[in-house]
Amino acid sequence: MSVTINAHQLKLLLDQTADHMGHEGFEPLHGIRLDVDSQYLYAVATDKYTLAAARYRLADSEQNNEPWARLIPGDIVPALRERIDSMKGATYITISTTDDARLVFADSLSEFRVAVNLGLEFPDWRGLLRTIAAQTVEGEPFPALNTDFLPRWSAIRQSLRTRVTADKKAVLFFGQDFIGAQMPSNGGGIGPAKEQTFQSAHDLWLWTLAAGATDVDMASLPQPEPSRWEAPRDISETAANLLRGVLDSTSNAYQTSFDDDRDAWFAHIRAGVADWCAYRYLDALHQVDPRAAQEVVNDTAEQLDSGELGEWAWDMAEDAGFNPQKWQDDHEARVAKQMAEEPRKWAVRLALALNDAKNAGINFRVDDNQFVAYDAEAEEWKAIKPQPAEADTAA
Repeated sequence: MSVTINAHQLKLLLDQTADHMGHEGFEPLHGIRLDVDSQYLYAVATDKYTLAAARYRLADSEQNNEPWARLIPGDIVPALRERIDSMKGATYITISTTDDARLVFADSLSEFRVAVNLGLEFPDWRGLLRTIAAQTVEGEPFPALNTDFLPRWSAIRQSLRTRVTADKKAVLFFGQDFIGAQMPSNGGGIGPAKEQTFQSAHDLWLWTLAAGATDVDMASLPQPEPSRWEAPRDISETAANLLRGVLDSTSNAYQTSFDDDRDAWFAHIRAGVADWCAYRYLDALHQVDPRAAQEVVNDTAEQLDSGELGEWAWDMAEDAGFNPQKWQDDHEARVAKQMAEEPRKWAVRLALALNDAKNAGINFRVDDNQFVAYDAEAEEWKAIKPQPAEADTAA
């Protein structure tokens, strides 16, 4: 029985569940359970207070096979995580079971064998989470959560949605390919933590909160303004900027006349296409290996801030076997041809501006020139195409 997964995805499963392993004194919970059903490979861990389950969808060829499960001993988990972390994220690892009660992690160059105890009985984690998810909300839930356990969820590295059903019922967490739960504590100490209802806890703070306004929202808090433009190093911010660029470029293209300012129209389209391609590539890379995606974002930010893109693009094109000099020559030839046959770009934009001013009722005068002229029949200003130079004639 075996499944295949890349190193990044396996490391992600282990990272998201490792902090939830049980104590070494209770062997059935001291480790990470790998659980395979007909569609997913799961990594599951619990210490009775928290429970975490992360999943990876199997390839079509590996679905609908016989389910199986093994517990990776907690003492082995650190070495396994370190080994996988040293691999490239795209490295494929085959996880298989053997008749002598071993779990084998094999890539194209080596394998890592782990002895497992088949006699350990792991809790019905599916049943536990199913029961918690089915709980109905009772009254006004206000459970107390032990803050010592909260840092465990930071390894998920994504926003988690929560479901709270009652003071003494577990809180449920949902994320992308992740589900977990945390048992509430009995409170203790002084202040709201020991109170049983939201109202009684709120009453303790009424005198303090009464001095505040009633229509203030945290979204209105001031945001720091950057001193200068800097390329973002956060993947989420980078993705947001790329999507915003697509929307801005699309909007600008709709507002630009293809007939009157074709260069600007094409520029907006090219910018939108570039941002969309970059977003899709970044998203795909992040799905395969977020570590590699973060490195790319960091390196790209440094390159953008340095401003030497032209030199790098030229060198990379040559290294890849292309001919950037020909690209440059072709570009200059296109520009020269356009300069000889088409109105100047700034003349086109000047004509558009004059038409806007005329339509707005602004009075102005334009001296005769070789760049813009008023077409009385069309009742609009137009850019003038350059006139070919007259050939010299012999005297």
